[in-house]
Amino acid sequence: MGEDNPFSRALAAYVEAVLAKDVDAFTALYDQDIHVFDMWGAWSIRGLAAWREMAAGWFSSLGDERVVVTCDSADSTVSEDLAIGHAILTYTAVAPDGTALRSLSNRATMALRRTGDSWKIFHEHTSAPIDHQSQQAILRRGDG
Repeated sequence: MGEDNPFSRALAAYVEAVLAKDVDAFTALYDQDIHVFDMWGAWSIRGLAAWREMAAGWFSSLGDERVVVTCDSADSTVSEDLAIGHAILTYTAVAPDGTALRSLSNRATMALRRTGDSWKIFHEHTSAPIDHQSQQAILRRGDG
């Protein structure tokens, strides 16, 4: 996937916005009618205002920590006005001095559509496999 790929550009912008805890940059990636199947807390989130509220709460809960997001196994299919991609995203909380505090991974799928000259995410789905015995999410690749 190259730099001209809308999914690659969205992932790169997502990584930057999360690291900066920039709610405006984060929500700028999404369409007004975003529908998210997020694996944290709510069954689904509809609309940019609700997604913005989630992002603001997440970023403010971090205090002086930052979150470094890395992407692995990214792949996508792009047509004229539609792009669908998936990746493994790893979120690592880091202290102000750069010390890694904790991390987890999840699977993300994003659907983007061209709106004028820009691409916006209109659907996002995150998940993690569930261990059959414990019924707990597996949040690290290779566990379970």
